[in-house]
Amino acid sequence: MTVRNVWSLGATLGEGPVWDARDGALWFVDIKQHRVHRFDPDGGETRSFQAPAQIGWVLPAEDGAFLAGLQTGLHRFDPDSGAFTLLTTVEPDRPGNRLNDATVAADGAVWFGSMDDGETAVTGQVHRFHAGTLTTSAIPPVVITNGPAVSPDGATLYHVDTLGRTIHAVPLDGAEAGVPRLFATIADADGYPDGVSVDAEGGVWVGLWGGWSARRYAPDSTLDRVVRFPVANITKVAFGGPDLRTGFATSAGKGLSEAERAAQPEAGSLFAFDVDVPGRVLPLAKVSA
Repeated sequence: MTVRNVWSLGATLGEGPVWDARDGALWFVDIKQHRVHRFDPDGGETRSFQAPAQIGWVLPAEDGAFLAGLQTGLHRFDPDSGAFTLLTTVEPDRPGNRLNDATVAADGAVWFGSMDDGETAVTGQVHRFHAGTLTTSAIPPVVITNGPAVSPDGATLYHVDTLGRTIHAVPLDGAEAGVPRLFATIADADGYPDGVSVDAEGGVWVGLWGGWSARRYAPDSTLDRVVRFPVANITKVAFGGPDLRTGFATSAGKGLSEAERAAQPEAGSLFAFDVDVPGRVLPLAKVSA
């Protein structure tokens, strides 16, 4: 596949790409720069917004705005005004944690994870937010959660233990997450699994931190496709465009030495590539009852 650099924005920690079908644009964040970014592939128009804290993701919501996951909690983000309004705190007893990645299930429930910002403590949990109610899943805690992502039939939640180099498949029964089973393991030489997304056929895409690539696993966990990039840290893939056959990959310059940055001038860019299997538009997040 031919990879294209569509926005050389130099993100420190680009993350959370999501296609917003309402305005035909890709939205994503730079966690460490506290920024929200919008990219319109039809003409390449870009916009950026400042967030009040580290921000892991924004997701299109039913009320026309976005639900945003910040270190300070869940917020309503209004792109018309640029304002962030706190809806609820998350893990107030764990000030060293921040929110990291998220997805939306068919019922509008937002499944999201937290992580230790110092990347050492086993304090990362998976939570569910639906119609104003926040609950914590029974999925065992890890240092860095990534994903989650939900299968097309809604029966499986894919959850990443980044430092454990594993992707787990968790059975879903409505609001309840069952016992995780191992879906895939990433070898040490191939980097760390970062964000995951699921396409229309149930293929699981994962960005590889330090792996110079993104992978697609078939629903039976067979490695199906590898896309190579000119940068080491690929954080997540999302799909957009009018036919949802454009893959968009966020990347990061975080942690690179001066020599590595010189060798990777495109680190932190937004990349695009074409795929045969289209992605899926996430349902709108249900924020209120």
